[in-house]
Amino acid sequence: MATLELGILVSGSGTNLQAIIDAIAARTLQARIRLVVSNRPAVKAIERARSANVPVRVVSHKDFADRPSFDRALVGALREAGAEWVVLAGFMRVLTPVFLDAFPMRVINVHPALLPAFPGVDAQAQALAYGVRVTGCSVHFVDSGTDTGPIIAQAAVPVRFDDTRDSLAARILTREHQLLATVLQWISEDRVHVLPPDQAARPRVRVDGALPWFGVEDAS
Repeated sequence: MATLELGILVSGSGTNLQAIIDAIAARTLQARIRLVVSNRPAVKAIERARSANVPVRVVSHKDFADRPSFDRALVGALREAGAEWVVLAGFMRVLTPVFLDAFPMRVINVHPALLPAFPGVDAQAQALAYGVRVTGCSVHFVDSGTDTGPIIAQAAVPVRFDDTRDSLAARILTREHQLLATVLQWISEDRVHVLPPDQAARPRVRVDGALPWFGVEDAS
């Protein structure tokens, strides 16, 4: 079992960051957070990292002329800190090939929908507007598309008749915390393997010795 050397990118409250911190502290995740990078100053995620004695840097996208320049700065900060895997924990910027090529198939994102349904922003509101009865969250590798990378694992969450966007989002978020920490532990145990595409098929992920999905929670 390898210790994952993590870099975590954040933009906001950092609840998924906190889930990783807590899992490491509980020894259910074999990982070390080398650096948390925020593109925004004074967000809650920075407070969470500092409270856990995790190194933090603010790299504002506003200080760069274009996305590739910003991404080069991110890569430099993460490599200097010794990060080998990158987790997007509420990071609200689209990454360019400059970043993705520096960490090929080593960038992980959690998205609040059962991809490929409802990619992009505000997936919870999309689910309510469409009228689905089940939604959830997905942990996937990041590629150059918007939430199109190979899916590692998913967890289902029922949509209740009286759900609002916020109530649904809160229940999905609880599942995100569980799923993200679980997937990272699978990676540390070398269970997660990206399979090459067959002809026109997309790359798929094999998870050894574990079911890559979580059943629907109690709808009561």
